[in-house]
Amino acid sequence: MAIRISRFDVSEYLTDEASIAAYLSAVVEDGDPDLLIAAIGDIAKARGMSRIASDAGLGRESLYKALDPHSKPRFDTVVKVLSALGVHMRFAPRTRAGHSSRAARRGLALHRV
Repeated sequence: MAIRISRFDVSEYLTDEASIAAYLSAVVEDGDPDLLIAAIGDIAKARGMSRIASDAGLGRESLYKALDPHSKPRFDTVVKVLSALGVHMRFAPRTRAGHSSRAARRGLALHRV
């Protein structure tokens, strides 16, 4: 019997704002800004780039450029896109071990709007 392997597509699991917030929270803990932009791009593609661009008040091409790997989008662009995705940023103090608070570790660092 042959084993069939399919490509993993994270967009299949990004079905609501709670799953989007959990995904972004996990990515943020890694501390890699390029990975965060890539994750936001994954979510925007799952939701529809044209719709997210419109909801964020951006042109579709501008959104593609902002979410291109290794791009350095402006902070206000990231905030607009996150808002269009139905989430916002929230900050928590680090613990002595250098990790964020218990709430953030449980995936609550980004909440639904």
